[in-house]
Amino acid sequence: MIQQPTILLVDDEQANLQSLSRIMTREGFEVLSASDGKAGLELLRKHPVNVLVTDLKMPGMDGTDLLKAARTVAPETEVVMMTAYGTVENAVEAMKQGAYDFVTKPLKRAHIVGVVKRALEKQSLVVENRELRAQLEATRRRAIVGGSLTWRRMMDVVNQASPSSATVLLIGESGTGKELLARAIHEQSQRVKGPFIPVNCAAIPESILESELFGYERGAFTGAVSRRDGRFSLADGGTLFLDEVAEISQQVQVKLLRVLQEGEFDRLGGRTEQVDIRLVAATNKDLRAEVEAGRFREDLYYRLNVITVHVPPLREREGDVPLLADFFLRRYADKNAKKLVGFTQAAMERLSAYRWPGNVRELENVIERAVVLTKGQVIDEADLPRNLLEGDAAAASSRSIHVAIGTPLDEVERRLILETLRQTKGDKRLAAQLLGIATRTIYRRLEAERADKEGTEATA
Repeated sequence: MIQQPTILLVDDEQANLQSLSRIMTREGFEVLSASDGKAGLELLRKHPVNVLVTDLKMPGMDGTDLLKAARTVAPETEVVMMTAYGTVENAVEAMKQGAYDFVTKPLKRAHIVGVVKRALEKQSLVVENRELRAQLEATRRRAIVGGSLTWRRMMDVVNQASPSSATVLLIGESGTGKELLARAIHEQSQRVKGPFIPVNCAAIPESILESELFGYERGAFTGAVSRRDGRFSLADGGTLFLDEVAEISQQVQVKLLRVLQEGEFDRLGGRTEQVDIRLVAATNKDLRAEVEAGRFREDLYYRLNVITVHVPPLREREGDVPLLADFFLRRYADKNAKKLVGFTQAAMERLSAYRWPGNVRELENVIERAVVLTKGQVIDEADLPRNLLEGDAAAASSRSIHVAIGTPLDEVERRLILETLRQTKGDKRLAAQLLGIATRTIYRRLEAERADKEGTEATA
């Protein structure tokens, strides 16, 4: 439902106030009214107002005082002054102080309506420009940085796909920036004014993923004490980003397919709902192989695979590490109020030579750590983690585990996950990225480990 513009009317003459209210209501506007400046200011504080129409001469807080207060309380609200013929000069002075226009009493319906509509057009442009500036600033802050041929070719596909309504499938290793690209697609699309709703399918337990995506009615299941909108409802009119889409169950795949085909879904315990969303999905797996293995529906695969974007790992983006390192240096230097000028040549050589199994996210973590811990104005080798200094081979050796031939596969998995968690200092998401598995698998292993430990203690 489109939100109607809100007009605030302030006049101490009740007959004029009532007449204006009727006129604006007939024009389809939401109308608020007050009989003095103080009450008008209170309404302005409590409600978003597009245009304020106020009388100039009122007892107590007059129109000029209300204008000055409005500039502070609601700077995006346009102000129209009403004045008698004898006070036109005062109204012109009010325009110099920021009023959009003035009208003289007695009011003519066509004239006041025209002035208010023009004020609304200006106010809409002001808000739109602010939103665009905010979007540009947000984009600038995010690391859509890269100059390598591989990255530029990929961005060409992203930029071509963005204005369309087509479903986009982002394929790439963890940490390569798939959510960042999904946001960029949204911000360059016709849905930019709508919501962008990200969902990490692997981070939500299978038992509640369906209700998280599609919502539920009160009483739909034990614990559903109130109605709740799902992510599809929240994304209506905008973009829904499903990260790690290969992790969803067959049951949820069926419902997702229906949304893509019919634009509708059933809320748990509720009726069919229509939804208008653009879907961007991402995975670090080979979905074609998942289809052949029977874990992913072929019909859903074709629905998702309309436009495919292959996001390259950082090791394949020749020359991009220095660009990204400099970007993150400036970001975290600003954030931590530190004056840093760059990297030593030796430090940059280490960064460029490293293979970055965790991709851009790992590089960002390394630079943030270096910025926080360095005591100088330049990042040197000594500020980098030990595994970068030891080189890839030494780092791989220091992080290896040894198992005897014949060790059960479950035990190998257990040791590998626990050792990776130790190396990442308990960072489950990074551990999952390094192992190439879902975060959910890490949690499942830890739950099993905890249950085994509790069982052993109970037996002892």
